[in-house]
Amino acid sequence: MRPRGALRMAAGAGMLVWMAAAGTADLGATGAAPGADSSARGAGQAGVGAGGAGATIAMASTGAAARQVYQRFQSLAGEWKGNSTKGWTDRATFRTIAGGSVVVESSEFSAHPDETMMTMVHLDGDRLMLTHYCIAKNQPRLQMTAAQDGGRKATFNFKDATNLPSPDKGHMHDAVFEFVDDDHFTSRWSFFKDGREEWMEEIHFERIR
Repeated sequence: MRPRGALRMAAGAGMLVWMAAAGTADLGATGAAPGADSSARGAGQAGVGAGGAGATIAMASTGAAARQVYQRFQSLAGEWKGNSTKGWTDRATFRTIAGGSVVVESSEFSAHPDETMMTMVHLDGDRLMLTHYCIAKNQPRLQMTAAQDGGRKATFNFKDATNLPSPDKGHMHDAVFEFVDDDHFTSRWSFFKDGREEWMEEIHFERIR
């Protein structure tokens, strides 16, 4: 099923921006993308959810969680090996650049020999943004919509993309990161095509150094 919402073309070729179905507010205002679950969308409208270690924090309500999760990405600096639920292996390197303002992941995935993909994470005010430079030759931009367990779990949903002429074209749409401990984390990626999830993949990473 196609995510609910109207699609408009923003300035600049190939830039797609989803608008909320219920009104005219841009995703940057609502803090929730079409792929976000109902609890995340509800939290974005109502504010921070109930307290507790597992509480979901709406990104529209506070930048503290965005900064907390960004620090967790910074802590990944180093080299990692990953195993995918689809049977592939990954070799990833994380580093922080540009005066501490951007975390860059460089990924060499066995599914795509001799190719490198990159993912960049940065703060934009109170928002945490992720741009994925994909083998699909587009660059989806995801926004963090929720954080749980003190920032140990972060959910990102599609906001817009470059070099994506239509949302029906294949692209990474959602990502979830779970920071297990200093030497382990997982990432889960959902690939959308023709308005629906075509496949989902989870990668379990272990630190090399």
